[in-house]
Amino acid sequence: MSEPEFEITKTAHFDAAHSLPDGNAERGHVRLHGHSFRVEASVRGVRQGAVGWVADLNALQAALDRAAQALDHGLLNDHPGLESPTLENLCLWFAERLRPEFPGLSRVAVGRPTIGERCALRLT
Repeated sequence: MSEPEFEITKTAHFDAAHSLPDGNAERGHVRLHGHSFRVEASVRGVRQGAVGWVADLNALQAALDRAAQALDHGLLNDHPGLESPTLENLCLWFAERLRPEFPGLSRVAVGRPTIGERCALRLT
């Protein structure tokens, strides 16, 4: 029988402003505005070491919080990779920052809960 695989998840929140590039003017997305965001990061794997966990949940939370804090109360467009700050690009941005420390990163989801929008990036 193979070792069972688990997925652990942590969540962080941040508030930030953004606008989309001029090509979206017809849809009203160019004007600068802000949102409250929720980001979730999941790590998948088998139990490791004497503790028997996939990864240290506190370390995952700390890394996720650091990344969210880098964006909090700022303009998303000012960050490399977020010149067009779509939910899809935000997922990629968080994944790039978390994956070096968490190679088992399996999913990043970013949403704007107050308007019911969410995007998830599935990693293998």
